[in-house]
Amino acid sequence: MQRTDVSLCGFHPGISRREFIKVCASGVCALSFVSVFGFPQSAGAQIVQQGLVKVQPAMWYTPLNKGIVRCDLCPRRCRVPTGKRGFCGVRENRDGEYFSLVYGNPAAIHLDPIEKKPFFHVLPASTSFSLATAGCNLHCKFCQNWEISQAQPEEIYSYDVSPDMIVRQAREMQALSVAYTYTEPTVFYEFMHDTARLVAEAGLLNVMHSNGFINPDPLQELCPLLDAANIDLKGFSESFYRELCEGQRAPVLESLKILKRSGVYLEITNLLIPTRNDDMEMVRRMSRWIKTELGADTPLHFTRFYPLYKLKSLPPTPVSTLEKARYTAMEEGLQFVYIGNVPGHQGANTFCPRCDRMIIRRAGFMVVENKVENGACPYCGAPIPGIWE
Repeated sequence: MQRTDVSLCGFHPGISRREFIKVCASGVCALSFVSVFGFPQSAGAQIVQQGLVKVQPAMWYTPLNKGIVRCDLCPRRCRVPTGKRGFCGVRENRDGEYFSLVYGNPAAIHLDPIEKKPFFHVLPASTSFSLATAGCNLHCKFCQNWEISQAQPEEIYSYDVSPDMIVRQAREMQALSVAYTYTEPTVFYEFMHDTARLVAEAGLLNVMHSNGFINPDPLQELCPLLDAANIDLKGFSESFYRELCEGQRAPVLESLKILKRSGVYLEITNLLIPTRNDDMEMVRRMSRWIKTELGADTPLHFTRFYPLYKLKSLPPTPVSTLEKARYTAMEEGLQFVYIGNVPGHQGANTFCPRCDRMIIRRAGFMVVENKVENGACPYCGAPIPGIWE
């Protein structure tokens, strides 16, 4: 997942979760997003609340015997007794009925460059109104947003914001899309679903950055509302998912195929972690799978790891490793392979796969030059996949 903007949200990767919650209790986080909604700071207490829990009936669950429910949203299929919550910490069984506890109470709201998601082939240089709630259905030891993804809603500050408010603010701020991002959108499925419907009606794009750990039926219901998705393919082995994420790889691969078949524009992110998933043979197998199952023109972002959360003992990913991964993926036939989290690197630019001319030049999250014309290379006319208008 892409890191939230520390300067806006008040989080700091060097503090513990206990210290973070203590900072929030002091009121720092209560004022951190006020500028997004245009309210004066004196009104912060009215729009941001610590421990805000908003209850909404869940969409995907099955009642079982003795008041137990089975959550059908993600592959864990948690069996949840009454009064308890699922693995994600934000869905609760109340007397045999299942509820989301994060409907309309996002913990992060930012206006971001869409390149930050990262989307490199979706409306370059536009802004995306981005949101997330507490909770996640994976426990990645390298999580970049652990302060909210591994928290329950009672522990952090959140907004009280309805789907129609999201749409209204996105339009007022001239964003061209709304992004469900930072934490895992699957766990706030109902909020995302209802917001996405209104976003589509308003003529904006719906984009999602997700871990892809979701069951086929809820994903297929969501697909008609989605324009683009960036999926974290965290590692290309079951052992990596099991040991570092407490998850599984197979459902993620299935999600990627469903998104592709459904016509959702797709990009992939792979965070390369030293000694854990940076073996070039693994990169080669992953690249072959992407080319075969999704297409050679699927953009792949190799992103630099920085030590965070429970993997602070590891060093940052060497730039040379990212360059080797990019070369390996392109050697296997992938046409658009990028290097992320290395500002100024040539691997962040887009090159035409036919004539090899640079057609989009980037500096960090800023587009310096975009020569794509009507979805094609201006030099040789080769089609460049993406959403350009």
